[in-house]
Amino acid sequence: MNLFDKGFSPAEATLRYLDGDYVVLKPGSFVRCAITGKPIPLDELFYWSVDRQEPYADATVAHQAFERFGRGN
Repeated sequence: MNLFDKGFSPAEATLRYLDGDYVVLKPGSFVRCAITGKPIPLDELFYWSVDRQEPYADATVAHQAFERFGRGN
């Protein structure tokens, strides 16, 4: 099923974040930024923390999270 199929409704995915990749634990079309709450389509997900297991909307937000929490905290 894709977004052009009748009856498609976006669902939030659950992921396990790895170094340079992620594993889909629960299928969906997006995840939410851990800082902003903004939905991030999976094909636009480029920033996350392996240590904190959370996604970020963009590089600026990822940097803010790094500054706020530090590495691995």
